[in-house]
Amino acid sequence: MKAEDAADMMDQDVARDVFRRRAALAIAFFAMLLAITGLGASNANKEALNNNILASNYFNFYQAKNMRQTSFILAAEEMELAWLADTALPDSAKGPIRAKVDAYKQTAARYESEPDTNEGKKELLARARNHELARDHALKQDPYFDYAEALLQIAIVLISVSIVAEQAWLGYLGGGVGLIGALLAFNGFTLLAEIPGLG
Repeated sequence: MKAEDAADMMDQDVARDVFRRRAALAIAFFAMLLAITGLGASNANKEALNNNILASNYFNFYQAKNMRQTSFILAAEEMELAWLADTALPDSAKGPIRAKVDAYKQTAARYESEPDTNEGKKELLARARNHELARDHALKQDPYFDYAEALLQIAIVLISVSIVAEQAWLGYLGGGVGLIGALLAFNGFTLLAEIPGLG
């Protein structure tokens, strides 16, 4: 074997080693991004579920308050109508009836808004809608994470195969797929851009 041939073989070995090291680093990088993306996806799913439950609870609480408010209003109106219909009602009975009607009306009015307890109908509806917005935000994030995870996994596979097959173009293809996955993961966290068909 000539010295030139040996030098060429050594150069090829060095080039292969450089390619393998770069490919290994790319695999490690995309694996790290895959783990972070999986965490983001898991958190988005939990957030969507929790906020959906909380929104449902607050809407149910709102409905219960509404029903109780309506029953107080109906009771007050029924007492007032009975009072007006009964002309023989003694004055001594009118005072307690009026007090009860006023108490029912005050309770019904209090149910409309209770800023001190944050449990009036107005506050409950606002809380339910806030949880709906948080749920919807998490649901918008989820598809970006799903596609990012798939692309990052494909990238890792392609780069791994490129090492075994010694095909650099597979490594570059895997790197490109991985970069798209990384961008989708970033968008999943930030929602900077809405991609049609994903959001």
